[in-house]
Amino acid sequence: QVQLVESGGGLVQAGGSLRLSCAASGRTFSSYTMGWFRRAPGKEREFVAAIRWGITYYADSVKGRFTISRDNAKNTVYLQMNSLKPEDTAVYYCAADRSGINLRTSYDYWGQGTQVTVSS
Repeated sequence: QVQLVESGGGLVQAGGSLRLSCAASGRTFSSYTMGWFRRAPGKEREFVAAIRWGITYYADSVKGRFTISRDNAKNTVYLQMNSLKPEDTAVYYCAADRSGINLRTSYDYWGQGTQVTVSS
């Protein structure tokens, strides 16, 4: 069982930056594929970014603005978000998966989410 706790959300003006963190429990963190997803009001949850064996993947909507990274010594994955836009407003979720086969859709464990609000 893996527990995930997100932090770092908040209110920021358009063009600003935030860094989300996701702390994971468990001794095999380094072997997990880690992902970030978001759910905007009235919309379905969507893939944002993932990292698997050091390789990163991004949704087209955030490519060039967001960066996913991990610190295996701290059992933590990060999402650095720059040049934020009002359309980035959503609840952001961290996720972990043992296989990483469907890293844009399928994960074993999910965090509770952290709210990000971007004002115009």
